[in-house]
Amino acid sequence: MNVLLTGGAGYIGSHVTRALAEAGHRCVVVDNLCKGHATAVSEAELVVADVADGRAMRAAMSDHAIDTVIHLAAFIEAAESVAEPDKYFRNNTLIGLMLLDAMREAGVGRMVFSSTAAVYGQPERMPIDEDDRLDPINPYGASKLCVEWMLRAYAQAYKMGFISLRYFNVAGADPAGDIGEDHRPETHLIPLVLQVAMGKHEQMSIFGDDYETDDGTCVRDYIHVCDLADAHVLAAERIGRGCADAYNLGNGAGFSVRQVIETARQVTGSKIPAEVGPRRPGDPPRLIASSQRAMDGLGWRPKRAELSTIIEHAWAWHNGHPDGYAD
Repeated sequence: MNVLLTGGAGYIGSHVTRALAEAGHRCVVVDNLCKGHATAVSEAELVVADVADGRAMRAAMSDHAIDTVIHLAAFIEAAESVAEPDKYFRNNTLIGLMLLDAMREAGVGRMVFSSTAAVYGQPERMPIDEDDRLDPINPYGASKLCVEWMLRAYAQAYKMGFISLRYFNVAGADPAGDIGEDHRPETHLIPLVLQVAMGKHEQMSIFGDDYETDDGTCVRDYIHVCDLADAHVLAAERIGRGCADAYNLGNGAGFSVRQVIETARQVTGSKIPAEVGPRRPGDPPRLIASSQRAMDGLGWRPKRAELSTIIEHAWAWHNGHPDGYAD
């Protein structure tokens, strides 16, 4: 395949690029570098452009004989989306539509779309499967769900093929230790815990310890970023004309905030002080995926499911790159 990967200079994108190269596919990354890092792209050509630039996108697809798009470029902070919904619907939804039209004009009919567990909102049961109610509770989730709806319409009307991958909590880093997570500002739990271990923060904040879970803290399903990247390759290889499928990507097991902190203490040898604060609005007590459909439909299996492995690989990256790609 000749793959165009939007947002490929970001955390997930850099790992997907590597997985594509290892599978023998040719990849071109398009990224405006507003969040990504040029030095994270080593196995692909980097085109610095905005996905909203239809002319640049059509040229990139034509010049590189692209047959498949993997669309990762998006804003991803749920809390920010509540404060700035226009930013999310413009960047995630409207630009998604513009990309679809550029693909049609360039004759590219296949896309893997980066979606999210946020499309489910407050789930009614655990584990969550793809047929459960889609009812996002923030503009971030809604902006992604709007794109999923557009994909279904385009598949039916124009016989294009799409697979949406609904991520749960992505963490870890490539075991080689040369690419990893570098968000600014950082809001994800595991890198924040590791920043405390590195001395960048005095302590961790635990947002609530009175949930109906075993230890009172929120439980989430963590998936290794390399397992996630593998799923993108498998999805891209299996897209058929007229399809608009969706697959959850998680481990099917949940770990609480306290379990994450304790595992990080064991991995790093640091005490990692933690203080309990009030709950954050809108945090469900438990989010766990059923990924059986991805296992059956894509032949995918998570290979790095242990929480200790996920944190060990993340720690190797953060400890070796204390200032991220600025190193």
